[in-house]
Amino acid sequence: MKVAASFEVPYIQYLDADGNLAPDAPADLADPQFLLPYFRKMVACRAFDTKAIALQRTGKLGTYASSLGHEATHVGMGAFLEKEDLFAPSYREHATLFERGVQMREILLYWGGDERGSDFANARHDFPLCVPISTQMLHAAGAALAFKLRGENKVAMSSCGDGGSSKTDFYAAVNSAGAFKLPLVLCIVNNGWAISVPRSAQTGAETLAQKGFAGGLTSVQVDGNDLIAVLKACRDAINQARNGDGGTLIEFLTYRLHDHTTADDARRYRGAEEVENAWKVEPFIRLRKYLTDKGVWSEEQEKQLIEETNAFVADEIDAYLTTPMPPVSAMFDYLYADMPPEVLEQRELAMQREGQA
Repeated sequence: MKVAASFEVPYIQYLDADGNLAPDAPADLADPQFLLPYFRKMVACRAFDTKAIALQRTGKLGTYASSLGHEATHVGMGAFLEKEDLFAPSYREHATLFERGVQMREILLYWGGDERGSDFANARHDFPLCVPISTQMLHAAGAALAFKLRGENKVAMSSCGDGGSSKTDFYAAVNSAGAFKLPLVLCIVNNGWAISVPRSAQTGAETLAQKGFAGGLTSVQVDGNDLIAVLKACRDAINQARNGDGGTLIEFLTYRLHDHTTADDARRYRGAEEVENAWKVEPFIRLRKYLTDKGVWSEEQEKQLIEETNAFVADEIDAYLTTPMPPVSAMFDYLYADMPPEVLEQRELAMQREGQA
């Protein structure tokens, strides 16, 4: 019998859970001095995450989506994007946005219910956090198509979770990327759970990466807790897209160490042993050990870094908490170019109740 086509999904890992480096690891990406700044960014992200959860628990922030355990994946995703490129996040990739120049205070404003947090001061090309599942993948595909039609040497990247890869928006983005050979990098951050739905119940596919083959994309699976592997996969995909050689789908295997959001209680559907095992392979352990073994990191350095990072995060929190509230009229002013009479009437009534009329 003839075989019409066959595919293999490469698996990329260079730094194992014990901090041992594989002999085929790319020397430039495995250079301890090169990795140090990214380790620091991972620490900053975790510090921010901890403080954001505390703000929510004390009523100073709305529902918040933790990125605990995703730090290597999120930092690595943004490492090789250029300023003029575009990133369309879901709702959890805070470290990627920080890499793009987004301020912590802006992320806090967003989760605090202030849409001004979506108007990034620095990352002007990037899309805001997106709670609807996988719609951002199509947004990125559209941007990538625009880049191609305009002859611009730019790359679009977007990400979703494992559950998001079951949405029609995701498949449409994959199909568009392949059909039009778009400069697009699609990332699936597979943390094992779509809220309370386990990966095993979401799809019969052996891997999520293989979904990219249906659209004609380069498709790989990566240890998302291995920063070196994440950097390698993202650099290759971005270079391929920028060179006009088409898109890539990357599945990052990681784990959500916190609840889905602060409105969730993961203890209701996840066993304690599963979470305990995930903590043993989380990204900091292996990278910290590797850097320490190479003599470029120490416990004293980390203590100092944590102090500095906590102080920085505290300043960003202060900036968020002291930001003047927007006027109540703002919820109406940006809905329509020409405001319908009934909305205008609602606006006037709201302003009267707030004493702004």
